[in-house]
Amino acid sequence: MKQIASPWLVLLAFGFLASARAEEGNAVRGEKALLTKCYAPPTMTRRAYDDVWKQWSLKQKPAAADYDRLFRERYGLHAAPYPNGGLPMGLRPASLPLGLGKGISMDCMVCHGGSIGGKSYVGLGNSTLDYQAFYEEMSAADGRAPHTPFQFCNVRGTNEAGAMAVYLLGYREPNLDRRLTRLDLDLQDDLCEDVPAWWLLKKKKTMYFTGGADTRSARSLMQFMMSPLNSGSDIMRAEEDFKNIRAYLLSLKPPKYPLPIDRRLAAKGEKLFASNCAHCHGTYGEKWTYPNKIVPLEKIGTDRRRFDGITQKFGDYYAKSWFNRDHPIRASVGYQAPPLDGIWATAPYFHNGSSPTVYHVLNSKARPKIFTRSFRTDLDAYDTEKLGWKVEVLPNKPEASKRSPLEYRKIYDTGAIGRGNGGHTYGDKLSEDERKAILEYLKTI
Repeated sequence: MKQIASPWLVLLAFGFLASARAEEGNAVRGEKALLTKCYAPPTMTRRAYDDVWKQWSLKQKPAAADYDRLFRERYGLHAAPYPNGGLPMGLRPASLPLGLGKGISMDCMVCHGGSIGGKSYVGLGNSTLDYQAFYEEMSAADGRAPHTPFQFCNVRGTNEAGAMAVYLLGYREPNLDRRLTRLDLDLQDDLCEDVPAWWLLKKKKTMYFTGGADTRSARSLMQFMMSPLNSGSDIMRAEEDFKNIRAYLLSLKPPKYPLPIDRRLAAKGEKLFASNCAHCHGTYGEKWTYPNKIVPLEKIGTDRRRFDGITQKFGDYYAKSWFNRDHPIRASVGYQAPPLDGIWATAPYFHNGSSPTVYHVLNSKARPKIFTRSFRTDLDAYDTEKLGWKVEVLPNKPEASKRSPLEYRKIYDTGAIGRGNGGHTYGDKLSEDERKAILEYLKTI
């Protein structure tokens, strides 16, 4: 006899399906929201953008045809591959409150809009950004004191995103009401964080370098909205948008390697990768696998400052907050081994950007101790053999007093706090020919 489903069971099943779909979001709506809406009220005027050249030690303003390019180059921003009012990715035209005129809002692409091969991509980590110089000089152009409440950037191409989350949450009650005085949540601003690619989220169950957050959480993507100009209700109302934005992030794909690939050598590299790397980083192709592995600190051996710098005190307070009520955070024992899709485009490497190329990831003895680079993103600045940025190795770190802070931040010193380049020695046992083959294979994924 044929079974007829109970109407209540049908309604219950429909409810579960609707709930799952709501959590999944709509990628098309998410793209539109991410690229057109302002989620952080403007704190800078358009006049600051037009006048900031006065902070560059120039006698006169560059020609209009050059000004936008020079602005992007100075601060490590990139041309927007979508309509953006002539501003680079990460900045957005917005009206100032109280009818005070034209302003500029910052958005996610300040850090998550990058460039490779001279082409801009939404979701590629920005490996050239000097957020410290940008914020200080734009503030000065607006007539404000050119200082930040903590260090936003210690080395160009990295940022202190963790410190930003700790700082902003300190001004919020667990229900997101604003506080007049900031809670001490152990803010540390020397973590030196590289920016991972958004397209990696689709394979991951956990995110952030320690794997402490759940990738199903839209709320964890919203922490930058804690600007004091946003009310708690402003943040909560944006959650539906961010469910859609999350869906858009999951739809992103990495750029393909743009140059010829030695397919025979890559085939050899695939076998070597499978036996040496896949157990942590997964396999690739139509039937890909990804283990979502958190590697203990004592095993991976990479710089532990990022792990230690987001402390239990912050974690305990975050766990009480609205941000943690959809998919709670979890304790971690180390760093997450990421998927490697589009790895050729995501230099530098390690969570602190201390390895300029994949070759250096596979050969710890060859890693430079002190280096700098051009911070251009065209293919002339790219090392096709080692997969990553071409660098200039320096014998010693110059004295800070002999360079401007902007120039000094272009130097990466692996002996500084949070910037160690040790650990992950798994590739040291490989021969040079084996490394070359693996590098060739990595161009294909």
